[in-house]
Amino acid sequence: MAIFGAHLGALLTVEKVGGTYRIRRRVPKRYAGIEPRKVFKASLKTDSESEAREKAVAVWKTQVEAWEMKLAGNAEDAEARYEAARALARAKGFRYVPAAAIPSLPIEEIVRRVEAVTFRNGKPDMTEARALLGGVKKPEITVSRALDLYWHLADDKTLGKSPDQVRRWRNPRIKAITNFIEVVGDIPVARIGRDEIREFRDWWLDRIRDEGLTANSANKDLTHLVSTLRLVNREKSLGLDFKFDGLAFTEKKGQRVAFSEAWIRDHLVTSPKLMGLNTEARSILLGMVNTGYRPSEGASLGPSQIRLDTEIPHISIEPNGRALKTENAIRVIPLAGVSLDAFRACPSGFPRYHDKAGLTATINKFLRENGLMETPEHSLYGLRHSFEDRMLDRDVDERIRRDLMGHALNRERYGKGASMEKLHAVIQKIAL
Repeated sequence: MAIFGAHLGALLTVEKVGGTYRIRRRVPKRYAGIEPRKVFKASLKTDSESEAREKAVAVWKTQVEAWEMKLAGNAEDAEARYEAARALARAKGFRYVPAAAIPSLPIEEIVRRVEAVTFRNGKPDMTEARALLGGVKKPEITVSRALDLYWHLADDKTLGKSPDQVRRWRNPRIKAITNFIEVVGDIPVARIGRDEIREFRDWWLDRIRDEGLTANSANKDLTHLVSTLRLVNREKSLGLDFKFDGLAFTEKKGQRVAFSEAWIRDHLVTSPKLMGLNTEARSILLGMVNTGYRPSEGASLGPSQIRLDTEIPHISIEPNGRALKTENAIRVIPLAGVSLDAFRACPSGFPRYHDKAGLTATINKFLRENGLMETPEHSLYGLRHSFEDRMLDRDVDERIRRDLMGHALNRERYGKGASMEKLHAVIQKIAL
């Protein structure tokens, strides 16, 4: 007899009975509800002690996995029971087959499946029997379950995103699914057809009419709902035929309004009221005037991207704990005028707003409350459009404009683009 250590800290006993070794180990209390034996014994089918020692660890590991599958099979969750049944069938060397398809199998396989079921005192282990003979029904995927599955199936979409970006990516989809369940119910995905989507659309139509909500909000909900269902349908091979085209609302396309150069110069950057805005938010705003960066790009800048001790002070827009909108957004922008002064006030960046929500709302609210918005239609983002307009007014080359804005070219991009000196000359020409 030999005793040696193995997985899970268990002491496995390998003993020779007749001319063959077997494993013997007391059944852990965790499995008492699904395993009537007090002691687990299994032949290792070898007369070699060294081979028996190698086999014992694998046999015990397989047995523990089978017990765990049975525990999961006793769970209340239908999907957990189904997945446990599939896993248990695989552990026994079989593919899980629904009960309705079992009679179509070759008779030899049916016999092997029946023989693989453990019998004790003349009674079959029903968990094994259901797994091997297809007795666990595949659960229907509900709308809420589809969303749970979506997070895993689409996890590649979060690569490189910061926690705040992931939150912003998830929340609209959660909202859409929650709204749909409120209107139609948490029904199986297989029951969703055009009528159910139409019911959801009609609910949104009433809200647009009665609550003054926008077609854009409704279309976002419809888009997130349908894209979730389609991905789960494809990746889970549900074989459903979703025909949801033509349900979107017609949107009125608006354009963000650019601040005029005169307003920025005479009312915004020179206003004593602006000092009432906290330093970091104020510096991000002023930094935007002569760089045209997106507010989130400015907020994510850290000390290594703010380069003031160089011949030409500049910032480097690059991933810094959060993904950029596109690859074209990676760029360097020379600093001049009020923007250079703003970064000198915050040379280490903006920890208050780095990967946090609230920056744009804070600045927009402050500007409106202090009469610093040019019109009610203006918003902080208008500074970015103003930056581009000023370049257009000075006949700046299209390639340079697109490079500074972080936009794609309408043609193949050749070379490195303008030098730092050339970019600096452009910025100085338009700087306020």
